[in-house]
Amino acid sequence: MARSEEVAPSEAVVPEEGLVPDGDVVLDEDVVPYGEASESEDIATTGILVTITHSNEKYDINVSPQQGTGEPVVQDLVQLVEEAIGVPVSSQKLIFKGKSLKDMEQPLSALGIQNGCRVMLIGKKERSEEEVEIKKLRILEKAVEKTANQLEELSTDFAGIQQGFLANEMQVEALFEALCKLDRRVKATIEQFMKILEEIDTLILPKNFKDSRLKRKSLMTKIQMLLAECDIVEQNIGQETERLQSTWPWQIEARQTWTSLL
Repeated sequence: MARSEEVAPSEAVVPEEGLVPDGDVVLDEDVVPYGEASESEDIATTGILVTITHSNEKYDINVSPQQGTGEPVVQDLVQLVEEAIGVPVSSQKLIFKGKSLKDMEQPLSALGIQNGCRVMLIGKKERSEEEVEIKKLRILEKAVEKTANQLEELSTDFAGIQQGFLANEMQVEALFEALCKLDRRVKATIEQFMKILEEIDTLILPKNFKDSRLKRKSLMTKIQMLLAECDIVEQNIGQETERLQSTWPWQIEARQTWTSLL
């Protein structure tokens, strides 16, 4: 039988520094585990998506560090809430899981706030500048409606005079006086509409106040239409007065003379 060759004993392998024979890596105590470091970096980069509930409304807000470093803190959240919802920081009360968020420097993650968490907001919204202007326009709109009702009553009264009776020598003075009163009323109505237009012109509405600018335009168009109606009524009253004067000149002249003496 052939003699088997001798096998030289293998050289002892000395483990490199930081390695154990089984191939495990020896971690330095100061090194942060990869998973934790990655999660912190993600929060700092993408932020935390939080749902804010306020007065039966929901707002999704992505909270990222306002200074651009570290994790988002409570201060970052309250600032974004003011911008998105309109509740001033001084009026805010944020509640998460029954606890009020008071420490402005505390990270949201330390409070257990993660993506998809809901935070309740208590506090009143601060009225925007446009809302203030819209409120002014609503007040003017009511004034227009009130004056429009006066115009409608005036038109009804004039129609009643035209259809109620034919003037005779005994009625002419009363009819002429009624027409004069209607003429004064329609002139006063026109003056009221013009004053409202002047007030509307004084409103300074920036280009981004789209709702208020649209409301102002609609209101001005309505007033112009009502002024056109006033002109028609005034013209009809004038024609009726001229007809009366041409039919009963002596009676009208006597009435005017008597009125001037008073």
